[in-house]
Amino acid sequence: MADMIKEYIKSVGADREPDMRPGDYRNEQGLIVCGKCGILRQKILKLPFGGEETIVHCTCLCEQEDMRKMAEQEKKREEMFRIRELKNTSLMDSKYADAKFCNYEQDADNSKAFKVAQNYVANFDKMFSDNQGLIFHGPVGTGKTYTAACIANALLDKETSVIMTSFVKILQEIQNTGVDEGVYLQKLNAARLLIIDDLGVERNTDYALEKTYNVVDSRARSKKPFILTTNLTWDELTKEQDLRYKRIFDRILEVCYPVHVPGKSHRIKKAAQRMNDTRKILEG
Repeated sequence: MADMIKEYIKSVGADREPDMRPGDYRNEQGLIVCGKCGILRQKILKLPFGGEETIVHCTCLCEQEDMRKMAEQEKKREEMFRIRELKNTSLMDSKYADAKFCNYEQDADNSKAFKVAQNYVANFDKMFSDNQGLIFHGPVGTGKTYTAACIANALLDKETSVIMTSFVKILQEIQNTGVDEGVYLQKLNAARLLIIDDLGVERNTDYALEKTYNVVDSRARSKKPFILTTNLTWDELTKEQDLRYKRIFDRILEVCYPVHVPGKSHRIKKAAQRMNDTRKILEG
């Protein structure tokens, strides 16, 4: 039995003497002591059946902390790998991949959204622990999606996992690819932040509304925050009488702070400016 134990100790490398690190020293028994935390990095193990002794490697507090950090890093790498698997469903691969706060064109209409977005990123740990999301609402073209994409990219730069997609894409994935809905929602909820664009543009069929509610409800129950953008008005979000929509909106407003983004469409403004510039060139 003693020989078997010694062979096992050797097979798992427990008999290997740890490398001496700066500050380490040996005690009166010749065992290595951590020079930082003062805990033994070796100990004497008495074997049964004969009373033999052998020296085995054990972890000090510093090594335990190093192992904990390595495990956290590995968990984060695995999480980011899972998120990359969903990259094809994300809007971050398109024109919003380079959305940055430093490129944000502020004006009187979007200055509040800009401030909220920056503060959300700066306080994301608190927002995450409180399961606090956002809903950017307002007219078409006022920069709601761009603002949400700035949040996504700022957090991704901090190695925080973010998925940005739309309800239309989610419904297409569930309906057309045959993916298991529960598994798909689990993958979405693996991200620390989920951003979903264009609430309200999905088809108003019972099927689409049921799936939309499932996405919202599963995310809320996962106790992880999500951000939505929508062209719906505040009255449409809060005074909807159709119970199919009302339960979706009520669930969202339980966990999402509303941010109104008013103004005229940036695209219309830019088109008007371009037309004006062209008129000056062509018509003098």
